[in-house]
Amino acid sequence: MSELTNKTSWLHLLNAPGLGFARISKLLELFGDANEIIKQRNFSPELKIPQRAINYLSKASSDDIQQELDWLEKSSNNVLTLDDPLYPPQLRQISDPPILLFLRGDPHVLLLPQLAVVGSRNASQSGLNNAHAFCYDLAKRGLVITSGLAAGIDAQAHQGAIDANGQTIAVMGTGINTIYPRNNQKLAKTIPQQGAVISEFPFNTPPNAHNFPRRNRVIAGLSLGTLVIEAAQKSGTLITARLSMENNRPVMAIPGSIHNPLAKGCHQLIKQGAQLVESAQDILQEVSPNITMLTDQLQASIQNINNETLEKHNQEPTIKLSDSQQHIFNHLDFNPIAFDDIVTLTDLSSAEVASDLLIMELSGLIEKLPGSKYQKI
Repeated sequence: MSELTNKTSWLHLLNAPGLGFARISKLLELFGDANEIIKQRNFSPELKIPQRAINYLSKASSDDIQQELDWLEKSSNNVLTLDDPLYPPQLRQISDPPILLFLRGDPHVLLLPQLAVVGSRNASQSGLNNAHAFCYDLAKRGLVITSGLAAGIDAQAHQGAIDANGQTIAVMGTGINTIYPRNNQKLAKTIPQQGAVISEFPFNTPPNAHNFPRRNRVIAGLSLGTLVIEAAQKSGTLITARLSMENNRPVMAIPGSIHNPLAKGCHQLIKQGAQLVESAQDILQEVSPNITMLTDQLQASIQNINNETLEKHNQEPTIKLSDSQQHIFNHLDFNPIAFDDIVTLTDLSSAEVASDLLIMELSGLIEKLPGSKYQKI
């Protein structure tokens, strides 16, 4: 079965009315893959497949998804399905992961260590400055900044990573070709050059209010932790924080003035156990254990990815190395060296080293060996 045939089948499953993650998971267990599901003309009543979904699947043709197929012909566009080896393992762990992701940009960036950065759409100037400064610093240190392409904090988080020549991911609450808000059109075109724009929603989905909380679960699911920068006590930002906690991933919040209503959500989170943070280093310390966990998960996943996809030539990475990554690379050679020794030699924190090593591993510059040792390849 060709890759396109598989993606075509998944697109039909996405468009079939009344199907969701739970039903599709049952169908996958029963029939093995999406292509086999599409071939079925009858389903057992025990599966409780809605009749309207059965009607759609029985008549499904390429004409139904021609717009998506045309979109996929562009080199920067892709669809990551739940069975794709490039599907991010940390997102697959949540209770209801998206069955597929439309993606514009580099799919490999979804495998890198990410920090969710969220906050108010109507942020104060101080909040906007913090979002840009923190994300600039964190992107310089190798973390991918993941946010929701909304106005306010989200936009400044993306922009901070871009200005640092780092990487950022925008998770949309609309269809991939429906940019919202319109003021972020330019930003949405820039992000795929330094990361990716993604959406789980069918192609032409408009900005419906009930889709944004679902978008938030993807932001939380992709990330090793969530940083909250300004939030009212009742806001969608706190949904992302709660989802991050439910995924057993750290939540961090920047405190503010007791007189600022947009600081009250952050203060509430801190009272509930979120970590108060004042610097990028505070954040790196919080997510360091999860970076190590993600590295181990990807070590197994990488073996399943097409070698041609990850093949690099002349030791050139897919992204420009940051100063810290180049510093680490300069201390490596073709003899294995232990992780702790790299930390000592480079005088960097364990979190920075773990993140940068993973990025260089995915770029094809280095190899991780048993016993947490690394070498150039």
